[in-house]
Amino acid sequence: MSSSTALPARGSRLAALVVGLCWLAVLFDGLDMFIYGSVLPHMLEQKALGLTPGRAGDLGSYATFGMLVGALTAGTVADRIGRKRLMVGCVTLFSLASGLCAVSGGVAVFGLGRTLAGVGLGGLLPTAISMVTDYARGGRGALTIGALMTAHHAGGILSAYVAKWLVEPVGWRSAFWICVVPLLFVPVLAKAMPESLSFLVAKGRDEEARALAARYDVELPAAPAGKNPADRWSALVGLFRGGEWVQTLLYWLASFGGLLLVYGVATWLPTLMRGEGYNLGSALTFVVLFNLGGIVGMLVAGRASDLFGAPRISAIWFALTAAGVFLLSVHMPLALTYTVVFLTGVFLNSAQTMIYATVSIRTTPDSRATAVGWTSGMGRFGAVFGPWLGGQLLAADRGDWGFTAFALAGVSSMVFIGIAALRSTKQSSRGGSTPQELLTAG
Repeated sequence: MSSSTALPARGSRLAALVVGLCWLAVLFDGLDMFIYGSVLPHMLEQKALGLTPGRAGDLGSYATFGMLVGALTAGTVADRIGRKRLMVGCVTLFSLASGLCAVSGGVAVFGLGRTLAGVGLGGLLPTAISMVTDYARGGRGALTIGALMTAHHAGGILSAYVAKWLVEPVGWRSAFWICVVPLLFVPVLAKAMPESLSFLVAKGRDEEARALAARYDVELPAAPAGKNPADRWSALVGLFRGGEWVQTLLYWLASFGGLLLVYGVATWLPTLMRGEGYNLGSALTFVVLFNLGGIVGMLVAGRASDLFGAPRISAIWFALTAAGVFLLSVHMPLALTYTVVFLTGVFLNSAQTMIYATVSIRTTPDSRATAVGWTSGMGRFGAVFGPWLGGQLLAADRGDWGFTAFALAGVSSMVFIGIAALRSTKQSSRGGSTPQELLTAG
């Protein structure tokens, strides 16, 4: 076989290796993110670390606050040290932080562990997305990212089984020790993962970048324009010029409600379902079904948005999510409840993603990265607020209002993204966008 024939085949295998390594890293990310919610019913029942519902909500918010910090700083750090090193550092950080949780003797140390874990979790996902985008085969970038996102929900499924198999016989600390296991993956990641092509090009390491591009049979990315901080600040200010400030705030509010819903439900679903009278085994099965729905939703939502438009799908998905979450407050036959949990996972976990797609479609190319980044960043405050809100309701003995509160968050996001889409369509009809853009946006 000639070398010209062998290279693409070898490049395909190596590109698959990059995606596979990132998938495993995000799997561990999902495991660490969801493990707290999976073991929380047991910790509250055993009063582990003197935990109360109010404190439990605070601890859930610590991790999401750490994710906010990690997500906002990941780009700057990656630009300095490289995507590969940042991924290795993030996996190391959240694994060691889980070990800190496992040995903690009080709420303060446990909270520190969850905060540090959140920093690692928040920094890993955007970096992994950047990596797989660099090495995705031509025309398969969106599909590759969708496949990568399934790993996060696979980690959620794994967290439920870890809790189900270990927590009752061994104790809650064993679940966090399992979350230290990804440390064994760190040397593999450090040795086998190539550096990001975009990073190499940006740093002027052209020869190394060309060699990697040839080895992986991928297109070498263009050199970045090299925006300075003033350029980035100008792009942010541009989101508020004229009447754009209304549109920007609507996107931010929709993102806030969406991530409040996502992380509130992710943290409190097993505990709230136990409060509805289901046993621990059933409550953890709900976590599995919820995340299976998330995997299906990630694969379905993108295709539906291509056909009907991301804004429309996001609004409909949030409406269906709100209905599903509200129904969970009603004690139904077990089989029906399983179905509702699965369908809620389908819609909830992809509705937020469609907000980002909407923002990306509705903004100009020069401000797109800024618009999506800040929409995600503002939404992270909702991710901090959601777990805290659930804890406060349970602490006030109003756990029966938990699903209702989260459902209202879904309704609010539906309203905000719907109004934003309508305003954008009206502006576009006056000459703001081409007909093709309107067809794409739906």
